[in-house]
Amino acid sequence: MAVMDHRPTLDAIQRAPKVLLHDHLDGGLRPETIVDLARDEGYTGLPTTDPDNLRVWFEEASNSGSLERYLETFTHTVGVMQSAEALTRVAYECAEDLAADGVVYAEVRYAPEQHTRSGLTLPQVVEAVLEGFKAGERDHGIRIGTLVTAMRHQARSMEIAELAVRYRDDGVVGFDIAGAEAGYPPTRHLDAFEYLQRENAHFTIHAGEAFGLPSIWQAIQWCGADRLGHGVRIIDDIDATDEDAPVLGRLAAYVRDKRIPLEMCPTSNIQTGAAKSIAEHPIGLLRRLHFRVTVNTDNRLMSGTSLSRELHKLVEAFDYGWDDLQWFTVNAMKSAFIGFGERLELINGVIKPGFAQLKWRGARPLA
Repeated sequence: MAVMDHRPTLDAIQRAPKVLLHDHLDGGLRPETIVDLARDEGYTGLPTTDPDNLRVWFEEASNSGSLERYLETFTHTVGVMQSAEALTRVAYECAEDLAADGVVYAEVRYAPEQHTRSGLTLPQVVEAVLEGFKAGERDHGIRIGTLVTAMRHQARSMEIAELAVRYRDDGVVGFDIAGAEAGYPPTRHLDAFEYLQRENAHFTIHAGEAFGLPSIWQAIQWCGADRLGHGVRIIDDIDATDEDAPVLGRLAAYVRDKRIPLEMCPTSNIQTGAAKSIAEHPIGLLRRLHFRVTVNTDNRLMSGTSLSRELHKLVEAFDYGWDDLQWFTVNAMKSAFIGFGERLELINGVIKPGFAQLKWRGARPLA
């Protein structure tokens, strides 16, 4: 009797309509663009001006297992993103690259405060990025929302939150805080989160990546986060000694019961030491327990990855089929910060039909 090959290939996954919620604009530049912008803007700090060698340098520098070391690579990408022209170009190319990977909806985040060294104001930074994304949407048929990010070790979160509200009708769909977690709890920015809640605005918080359960607890219970950026350490509140009957602690049960989305980035989590390997990544258990898990890229340049590659790694590690990949994708679309009607239209009009066609093509008998 013939059996069916349910394992999606990388090529097939690239054709699937995908959704990406956690992608950093300054972590996804093309090496060629970094070299061009460094020359145009007089930035002299690059370790090499050969694009191929530069790509290798970024990937190798990001494999230290330390979040702090990982974040150091952003010195160079942020360094060449200090003009309106550079920001617009990077945003446009981001839209182009994501669309080429089959992404139909993406939320891309960046920290406006990091792009003002050459005199740009915060609104000018936001407007330059929006210009690039709007052009990319028009030319490549992708829908992109942006998240403006505040750095958790700085004191400008209220300013950035106000930007999120000011530009929410122009393409900014939410707010985020990022940076090293240890020593910089999200509660330091409580006034910004309370302001966003009063304004009915959406926000996510980087939590549970390099730091443990207290970071997740504060992000949810004190700050009211709609989603968790990474949230990998929620696994610390699950006793999986009995693989057939894992026991959830109160925080893990709350996160699952409330359907709080987890923006997981497998390759990046390994690079920063939040997980040991793809096969040991908490995403496997969390998917089995039906947490609201989503799959993301984090920083495509540093991790040498794409959303298709992230999904394919999970296929190889956990023997996932099309139904699993569709589950991750629908989770992400349900969790997006755009309106319910638009989310539903993408799920029913693009994602489910796209996966149905791929499943039909992939269901071929093996001799």
